[in-house]
Formats: sequence, structure tokens, C-alpha cells
Amino acid sequence: MAKSTILRRRDGFEGQKLIVLPKKIITNFLSKDLVTKQIYITDIGYYPKAKHHYAERPNGINQHIIIYCTEGYGWLEINKKKVEVSPSQFIAIPANTPHKYAANMDKPWTIYWIHFKGEIAPFILELILKNSENYKPYLSFNEDRIKLFEDICFNLEKGYSSDALRYVNMIFSHFLSSLIYEDKFNHVDDQPADNDIVEKTIKYMQDNITTMIRLDDLSSFAKLSTSHYSAIFRAKTGYSPIEYFNQLKVQKACQYISFTTMSIKSIALNLGIEDQYYFSRMFTKLMGSSPNEYRKKLKEVNQR
Repeated sequence: MAKSTILRRRDGFEGQKLIVLPKKIITNFLSKDLVTKQIYITDIGYYPKAKHHYAERPNGINQHIIIYCTEGYGWLEINKKKVEVSPSQFIAIPANTPHKYAANMDKPWTIYWIHFKGEIAPFILELILKNSENYKPYLSFNEDRIKLFEDICFNLEKGYSSDALRYVNMIFSHFLSSLIYEDKFNHVDDQPADNDIVEKTIKYMQDNITTMIRLDDLSSFAKLSTSHYSAIFRAKTGYSPIEYFNQLKVQKACQYISFTTMSIKSIALNLGIEDQYYFSRMFTKLMGSSPNEYRKKLKEVNQR
């Protein structure tokens, strides 16, 4: 911890957790191991109703910080901005960035917090901030996310074996994905948000996997011009709508080939593709082998 860091806690917080990974463990294992060196936890904790909690770091610290508020209130000051933090919001603070934060005096926050480093840590923090507003993205409460956090703490409290360190940091990657891709983590049901036209059209593709859909059909469903819809779709997925739909068809084709004895022609027809040769070209382009070759390889694997 930097000498200029100022931390204030008043006799701790009832029910708190705090785990600081030893410097030797970080240097000798976490920063070198092929699994963990990509991204790893250095400190982790839980502060319930953290009255008088205050931290000031004029020079920042060499770790990235995530603070997830589930109850109460607090505030963060960073880059000459002060932002209020409410329940179901989390703070993301880049390494080496001056900042200070504190719990609200009247209704102090309950927070889950993690400090982390690693080769891809800056990129992960960038992904988080990309989806945030003023360093405090909103998160709906999800018990599964808290269970991931608790599993990390539970295993770290048992010690620092190589297996334990790899395990908890693999879980940490899952925890991070729950922050960045909350809609995919929650998946309460199959219905996409009303304002997410890309997810709605992907659901439309899934529901119509057995038919041929044109780009005009998708843009009409989205109630957008073809060019505008295509631009939005590609920006979110990295693919054109038809490319994406074909990927879903090939995914379904792989399932048919793996789990049924249907002929390749029948599989193509089942996916709304009358031209078997067009289907084979599409399949080969994505999978690197023709449907027949793919089936043959599966049989060889199963016979071993």
C-alpha cells in the first residue's frame, strides 16, 4: 500500500471479510502462472454497513479496483468528478488513478470489493468502463454473483495452494463477466429487453431457424432501415445479420449431425435450405470441414 494512501475504518465492521494476498504469492505464482497471470486478485473484502469507511489515494495504487454496493450509499471522487453511489451500482477505478471514496454517514454502504492485476487487467477495466456512466455502472442484484464472490473468499481462506489460486481466479473471471455482460449472466428468461433490438432479432432468428430469412425480413422486424439495422447489428456482434444467422444454422446442423442419423440433405431441408451444395459450402466455410467429413470425424472419435 502506498505511503500516501489514507484509509479510515472505525474498529472494523461487524461481519466484515478481508483477505490480502501475500506479496510472495503474487510475485512467485500469480504473476507467473500461465493460468493466473492474465488476471488475478490481490485483495478482496466485504464491508457491511461500513460507517466511517474512507479511502484517499492521491497517486492511486498499482491495482485496479471494483467496489460493488448492494445497500446504503457512498461517493467516489475521481478525475475531478464526484459521483454518488447507490445500491446496485459498482465503482470501477483504473490503476494509478488518483481517487477517494467514502461511505455515506447516515446510510453507509454495504460493499463487496476486489483489487486485481494481470496482463489483461487494463483491457478488462476498459470493457467495464465502456459500458458505464461516470465510473458507476448499474447492476441488478443477482444472488449467483454474490455466490461467486463468496466462493472466492471461502477458498482463499483455506490457503494458497496452486490449485486453489487457479480455481479462485477462474471464478473471478466469471465474476467479471457478470459485471460486463450482465444481460447474459442474468438470463432470467428468454425474452430480450424491449430496447435491445439486436437481442430481439437474434431471438427471432432462433425461433425461425428452420426457415430462410432475408436481411429485409430482419430489418422489417426491427422496424429499421436495412443499412441502419445492419450497422447496429455488426457493431454489437461483429458480424452481419445474415452471417450471424448462418452461424446459428450451422450450430444447429452440428447438433443434428452429432445426435441423429439424418442425411445431410434432410438436415439442410430441416434448416430451410433447399440447395444441399450451398449448405455444404456454408458449413465448410465455418467448420473447416464438410458435413460428411464432420460426421466421419465424430464417428472416429466415438470409436476410440
